[in-house]
Amino acid sequence: MQQLRRLGTGIGWRPEIAEAVERMPGIDWVEAVAENVCPGHVPESLLRLRERGVTVVPHGVSLGLGGADRPDASRLTALAERAEALGSPLVTEHIAFVRAGGPLTASPLLEAGHLLPVPRTRDALDVLCANVRAAQAALPVPLAVENIAALISWPGEEMTEGQFLYDLADRTGVHLLIDVANLHTNHVNRGEDPSKALDELPVEAIAYVHVAGGFERDGVWHDSHAHPVPEPVLGILADLASRVAPPGVLLERDENFPEPADLERELAAIRRTVTRARARATVGAGTRGGVTYAPTPPKAITGDGVVPDPGTAGRPEHAAAAPVEVPTGAEDAARQRLALAQAALLSALVAGTPAPEGFDRVRLRVQARALAAKRADVVAKVAPELPEILAEVYRPAFLAYAQGHPMSGGYRRDALDFAEHLLLAGLPESAETRLLREWWLERSGPAPLSRRPGARLARATLRVLLGR
Repeated sequence: MQQLRRLGTGIGWRPEIAEAVERMPGIDWVEAVAENVCPGHVPESLLRLRERGVTVVPHGVSLGLGGADRPDASRLTALAERAEALGSPLVTEHIAFVRAGGPLTASPLLEAGHLLPVPRTRDALDVLCANVRAAQAALPVPLAVENIAALISWPGEEMTEGQFLYDLADRTGVHLLIDVANLHTNHVNRGEDPSKALDELPVEAIAYVHVAGGFERDGVWHDSHAHPVPEPVLGILADLASRVAPPGVLLERDENFPEPADLERELAAIRRTVTRARARATVGAGTRGGVTYAPTPPKAITGDGVVPDPGTAGRPEHAAAAPVEVPTGAEDAARQRLALAQAALLSALVAGTPAPEGFDRVRLRVQARALAAKRADVVAKVAPELPEILAEVYRPAFLAYAQGHPMSGGYRRDALDFAEHLLLAGLPESAETRLLREWWLERSGPAPLSRRPGARLARATLRVLLGR
């Protein structure tokens, strides 16, 4: 495992709060969503932060390392280019799948538009390890992968989250990005004990830690990144910090941004939580969920701030003694089985097909609604003209559209497809309809032509019909 530098305290950089982040005291580093950064046109704010010595880490959301397919080479290249453009010491991604279907299942490719959990099974672990190794080989800097929040549980899981992450790190040498807010989410939604997960984790493999807020509705915790950090999340952070000095801790906020002073207060609370937990650890006592305990001895951090290789000390019984190489034939079979399972789940979530056996149907409906709502929110961001044109009609119209129209491309394609759907549905002629038609015609024109004559004819016909 490659050694990483200490990062300190940071915040998620977003364009909406860029100026505020530049003015915040005590910011050692920032994290930027990789897909929102163009290597040739790095935002001036990030360049200014870099010039001041602030580390910038690209955080990917679309690679889908937990999916059945091998990592897409172009996505890996894009992530590598962003790491180099930002001079980053590492890059991060998620232990999740974001698309399913395609050649492995002989079915249409579906996009989730969100991070979905992988089953904690040997098949999924074998595939994930192979995908992580492929990503490591393609990236110029170390990779760290993040545990995600989930609304649903897979039936027939063979490992706990801590065991799954331990084996992943042990077999690949990958670093871990531990999101304590996601541990809280999984505690509420899946009944999993955060302290037990931390007991099983190789905490010495942690690259850094995420802290974020959310909200609870009808007994389900939603990891919104749009609300203040709650006390239970800070409690899990304290539990983790009592075991190991986190190399870095970062506050995530993606929307509903408060005043800069409120963000600074949250950062201060995070620093305070870590400092107090470390102080308690040094005197032999800490707190886990309000219960006094004798903590795990903290892992050493070298004087230059480098996190040492974890080695094999403290390996739980479930962990392998050496890296496991899965034969190619067995890996292919595991990919096939995983592909079929993930395609069935995603189809139920975004295309309305029956729920796969063993899943909680109520939770699947909650997850399906959450995916549709996220699509509506993101489309409104990438194509802000649509909610402006449609006003209060936008959201209900999009949610109705999403029920029968799975996303098969990115969000910009989704916005165009939604507008096209409305126009072909025969909206009454009005000023709004004319604006929507003009918007679609303007954005759907210059694009690479399909090699299929039928597709070219259909597109030309559609443009003629909508242009009348």
